[in-house]
Amino acid sequence: MKKDEESGERTRAQSGTGKADPGGGKRDRSAEPGGGILMGRPFGVPVYVAPSWFLVAALITWVFGGQLDRVLPELGGARYLVSLFFAVAFYASVLVHELAHTVVALRYKLPVRRIQLQFFGGVSEIEKESETPGREFVLAFVGPLLSLVLAGVFYAGMQAVEPGTVPGVLLAGLMISNLIVAAFNLLPGLPLDGGRMLRAVVWKITGKPMSGTIAAAWVGRALAVAVLVGLPLLTHTGVLGNPTEDIGGMETVTDALLAAILAAIIWTGAGNSLRMARLREHLPELRARALTRRAVPVGSDTPLSEALRRANEAGARALVVVDGHGEPTALVRETAIVGVPEHRRPWVAVGGLAQDLTDGMKVPAELAGEALLDRLRANPATEYLVVEETGEIYGVLSTADVERAFVAAMARPGS
Repeated sequence: MKKDEESGERTRAQSGTGKADPGGGKRDRSAEPGGGILMGRPFGVPVYVAPSWFLVAALITWVFGGQLDRVLPELGGARYLVSLFFAVAFYASVLVHELAHTVVALRYKLPVRRIQLQFFGGVSEIEKESETPGREFVLAFVGPLLSLVLAGVFYAGMQAVEPGTVPGVLLAGLMISNLIVAAFNLLPGLPLDGGRMLRAVVWKITGKPMSGTIAAAWVGRALAVAVLVGLPLLTHTGVLGNPTEDIGGMETVTDALLAAILAAIIWTGAGNSLRMARLREHLPELRARALTRRAVPVGSDTPLSEALRRANEAGARALVVVDGHGEPTALVRETAIVGVPEHRRPWVAVGGLAQDLTDGMKVPAELAGEALLDRLRANPATEYLVVEETGEIYGVLSTADVERAFVAAMARPGS
């Protein structure tokens, strides 16, 4: 199934248990823990299998094995090997769904961080938003389209084999499962592919991406409620193929649990989409110049008490260590200042509390939004020197101030 977490500061695509998720930092999360087992790098994009996949594969093997026992009882215990093959083939279909999102994203020059196969499907982590509603629509639609194509391929394969045989049953199961993946992902609510398509349509009509996100997210929440209530009812009444009299207590509990999990995934994904869209809308407000603290230059041997006195007189909140030529060499860490008791400050030189400057710690004053966050992520530090285009010192940017502004942007209602 698919959830659209317009991730951290970005989005993603998850399929059909599949989906596309654009947005997210530019860190190479392919190497981050928790990615799962690396299976390969098609088109240069790492593909991971999460540990939760093995749980789902075991469940599919058990359930499909029970169905095979009724259709092909002569298989005996070998039915579970056939069922395991079906589980692997089904997730290979999900991978094709995700690769469709990935190929189109790369075609639109949208970097893809990774693909992950996980519980209830897969996710393609796309690092940037589509630039136009048309591209957004195409990027979302290609996943379900490929699932429909696969269903057609498996149907064609069924015509070439004998019905009631192992190949016939496998092809029929893969055809039906891909139809379900396509149909489910085409439902018009975030985080599903259909929700992203609806978002693109509303975006095109209103000219506002946020309006599209709000509409598709609320439809997604309505879908979550419908799944929670409707799926057990459909199963219990036999609409999905199980006669009412054959449904026992365990099946009822299983159906309700499955519905609750699906509903929670959809509801959470819709909420994440709203939060991330709101963040992206306010992200340009994060400007280095606006968040920078005024700073005073001091020599490395200046006593901390004297440096703080100069800062107070100038109305500054940061200290920059400079050499004899006035060139900045280090930044005095705020946490280090707080750790020095007041009675010792006349005897402690600021040089001992400073962090040497690197090129990555120098930030242009005009940086803003995503570019600013990318620069800070690429060069982790507690403080940065903010400079004008001329190289003149503008002040010091604290990561604590950026984080507070980031949280404020997340909490502010969208326009």
